[in-house]
Amino acid sequence: MGSWHIIFTLGIFLAAGLLSGTLGELFRLPKVTAYLLMGVILGPALLDLIPHKHLEELKPLTDLAMALVLFGLGNHFTLSRLKRLFRRVLPLSVGEILATFFIVFIGLLLVGESGSAAILLGAMAIATAPATTILVLKEMQSEGSISEYTGILVALNNLVSIVAFEIIFVAVYFFQGDSQTSSVFTQLGHLGLDIFGSIFIGVFGGLMISYGSSIIKGSRRMIMFIALIAIALGLCRTTGMPYMLTFLAMGFTVANSLTEEEVPKVEAELYPLTGFLCVLFFIIHGAELKPSQFIDAGLIGTSYIVFRLLGKYIGIFVPARMRKEEPEVSLWLGTTLFAQAGAAIALSGIAVSRDPVLGGHLQTIILGSVVFFEIVGPIMIRQSVLRAGEVPLINAIHHTAGDPISEFQSMIRRFLVSFGLLSEIDQPPDQILVEQLYRKNVKGIAQTATFNEVISFIEHSHDNTFPVLGPQEEVVGVIRYQ
Repeated sequence: MGSWHIIFTLGIFLAAGLLSGTLGELFRLPKVTAYLLMGVILGPALLDLIPHKHLEELKPLTDLAMALVLFGLGNHFTLSRLKRLFRRVLPLSVGEILATFFIVFIGLLLVGESGSAAILLGAMAIATAPATTILVLKEMQSEGSISEYTGILVALNNLVSIVAFEIIFVAVYFFQGDSQTSSVFTQLGHLGLDIFGSIFIGVFGGLMISYGSSIIKGSRRMIMFIALIAIALGLCRTTGMPYMLTFLAMGFTVANSLTEEEVPKVEAELYPLTGFLCVLFFIIHGAELKPSQFIDAGLIGTSYIVFRLLGKYIGIFVPARMRKEEPEVSLWLGTTLFAQAGAAIALSGIAVSRDPVLGGHLQTIILGSVVFFEIVGPIMIRQSVLRAGEVPLINAIHHTAGDPISEFQSMIRRFLVSFGLLSEIDQPPDQILVEQLYRKNVKGIAQTATFNEVISFIEHSHDNTFPVLGPQEEVVGVIRYQ
């Protein structure tokens, strides 16, 4: 483990993010998964290159990344859109939440887990990782029913999981005789105040962003956005209120208080910073993952993973079939909700602070299962939207217009030309022949090729224009890839 300056660590993370993103494209992995795996390699689980204190010191940046992602998610929840979708999404959400809760709860009881731990794990199983899920969908630029439903389901899942966990935790202690009735009502009152307070901060911050957008122009708008988001995040962290609700509420408020033309501008201005911070978020998150914790979770941890997967899938599949939703929705929507991390980890941390014995047991299971869900979850999201046909062709295939060797040669040539060490034109223009201007031995696509064969050809070629050949190898057309 090194002991260098934190800026050096930041540079390592960004360089690692660049490399892992490129490798992710090459091996057809979501960038989120590639970032996480790179973090695992750099972290204590393998190479242990990063000073542990740097991971803690960079936590505010990862919190800000999550806040920006949640704000962006809330930006899509206009009232008109919610009214259009809510009637269709609500039955799916209820089915998925109930199925996940009861399948995990009852399943863990059957494998020998205690009642108090099983019911709390049932509540925690509802939560879905918002940053992971939303960023994979954005990377794929997917559009369609599954992509629309997923955003709303993720928001509802985390809201219900947080509230259910708090209520169940209080109820468990009450029925065990560890709390007085007055104490129960006090804790529920604190829960209500936290929820109301977090939403209030979000709504107020959203109104300030909308108002500021109308009177502040240019680059100062970006400063205003970040200032308000950072202040809101700081308030939530200081008071212990759930900032997830704050930034969903903030994004929702902005979406409904600005014009339809202005909302995308806000998101576009924040996008470069969001992308930068999210690279750090996932690499740091990966560095914190410890594959050994998956083993530590044991039978209960493995059972939790299996039952949660079943709950998510069955909870969507059954109501979707009953309501005669599109076949793609019933088959693939549930698998977009597998990822789990931040909310569940935070809830397990709350449990530890209240009851070190019970909380420690819950945390072991959650941390062990997160290793699985954060690696497999993004891959399943990508496959789901691909299988459902919601991904543009340009994002469904991996194509590069050049190879590393030719790009390196071009760079060296430009460098030598700029210093006058090499002529830009090897011979006078009036002596250049046509045969010197075109490439020879160019392969083409057969006129009878299937769609899959065309995709494979494009992925294995560095050209952007592809001749289509007839039976006699004659050119009958051209395909251009842009």
